[in-house]
Amino acid sequence: MKQLQKKVKFILTAIFICLILVASNSIHRQIVTYKQVINQCLVAVNSDCSANAQELILPVVPSPSLNDQERFVAAIVQKLKVIPEPGTYEYILLRSYGAAFVNPADDVKLPPTVLLNSEEETKEFQTQLILQKVVGTNNCYLQKAAADALNKARLQYNIPLKSGYGASDCTRSFATNSRFWYKYANNKTLEKVKQGKETKILSVVAPPGASQHLWGLAIDLGVSNTKQRQILNQNGWFQTVVKDVPHWTYLGVSVEDLPKLGFKNQVVQGITYWLTPL
Repeated sequence: MKQLQKKVKFILTAIFICLILVASNSIHRQIVTYKQVINQCLVAVNSDCSANAQELILPVVPSPSLNDQERFVAAIVQKLKVIPEPGTYEYILLRSYGAAFVNPADDVKLPPTVLLNSEEETKEFQTQLILQKVVGTNNCYLQKAAADALNKARLQYNIPLKSGYGASDCTRSFATNSRFWYKYANNKTLEKVKQGKETKILSVVAPPGASQHLWGLAIDLGVSNTKQRQILNQNGWFQTVVKDVPHWTYLGVSVEDLPKLGFKNQVVQGITYWLTPL
């Protein structure tokens, strides 16, 4: 009993130190320190206590005392191994498409970085995914948790895919992602995005290797009314790329949790988008 009490005390102390550091340092230093503290905490306890440690840590992270950026970073650091430096190309991509990294489900897999650099790298990641077909579609597959949530929503109300049935609305290959990019943009556009000089295009199409569709956690839908949006939200699906109306992301959380995780809502032409606070 005394040994267990010491372990619990250590965990709580680590949490307290973590929150102090997060509140007092720069955003990048917050992330690094947070990861170190969590690792130290989990290494110090035995396997039986690790689950309890995570239950204690995770709810504390999105504290109201933290600002929006801090809450968001605290949420994504659980799944994103490499946090990009502010101002870099990867940071721009994280700001635009990083919403999915807040997904708390153990059976939802996310890439170790925000950018998959090639077809080979994309295939290697996608082979690790457990995919499931969206009912009533032609070869439309998503990660199982995302597909289950979407299938549940579509049982409650008619929610069509953008194309009606097609695979291109769902999980895509690197080649398909690239094809869409070069339909709307080119290498000069990409270079401007990397330099931070062009961001509007990111609401139209994702650069090669950066699409949420590569992760099996995004789908293009033909949503046209409030009821459809409410049901999708109730099942963990949200619009996270501003002005990209068909694009939906599986976050796996409730709408009430989004502000707690640092998300900011922006209403454009009557549509509510939930955006990262970066």
